Amino acid sequence: MLLAEVAQATQRLAHAGVPSPRTDAEELAAYLHGVKRSELHTVKDVDFDARYWEVVARREAREPLQHITGRAYFRYLELQVGPGVFVPRPETESVVGWAIDAVRAMDVVEPCIVDLCTGSGAIALALAQEVPRSRVYAVELSEDALVWTRRNMAGSRVELRQGDALTAFPDLDGQVDLVITNPPYIPLTEWEYVAPEARDHDPQMSLFSGEDGLDLIRGLERTAHRLLRPGGVVVVEHADTQGGQVPWIFTEERGWADAADHPDLNNRPRFATARKALP
Repeated sequence: MLLAEVAQATQRLAHAGVPSPRTDAEELAAYLHGVKRSELHTVKDVDFDARYWEVVARREAREPLQHITGRAYFRYLELQVGPGVFVPRPETESVVGWAIDAVRAMDVVEPCIVDLCTGSGAIALALAQEVPRSRVYAVELSEDALVWTRRNMAGSRVELRQGDALTAFPDLDGQVDLVITNPPYIPLTEWEYVAPEARDHDPQMSLFSGEDGLDLIRGLERTAHRLLRPGGVVVVEHADTQGGQVPWIFTEERGWADAADHPDLNNRPRFATARKALP
């Protein structure tokens, strides 16, 4: 019976414009019945929970799946998320993957890493987990987001601070090996084209940044340059429509070298990197 209900829910979600209707229908069923998606076939007909249709209706109204289940998966992590914090996206996983490779290639015994605009803490926690001897610092401004950040970072070795990313960590100036950020980068002019899950549920301050979307990135360029040691690397996620624009912010005149764009798994430009020039 449950698989038939999932099929029906899939049709409803597809009709509502949900991008991954089958996956979401299965995730909701697994969440409500306390099993993994791969175990849905083990749920007996008599154990079907009619509340399934309540959560399907919420997803049908384009409430984020992660707000309904209270969890988001990111690389090897399961994070707690909900209203007030940006839900981490799969695209960012490839950004973190590049950063991990870059840190390992540095051959530094205890690399120092800073995550600006940490949100749920996904990036900082992934780096701490996958680069075991790293010293990881993270900053978040929003009190609402920090409710979730603190839950996710409880028991971790990430040092979390509340504050403005533009002025954060003056005590680390010139000592950081890698600065990484997934900042707000959507142009205000694009508001109506943003998916309802993000536009209506993610915090506005985590989405929009000026007329062209690059206002905060321009400021973070200076922050990254201040924090990094010579030869250190900055990694900045951006919109796929901003390919080519962000590397131009990290110019040789401003003390950078090797500025470049990189594609995500769909081969769309997704993040820019640059190296702080040697003196």
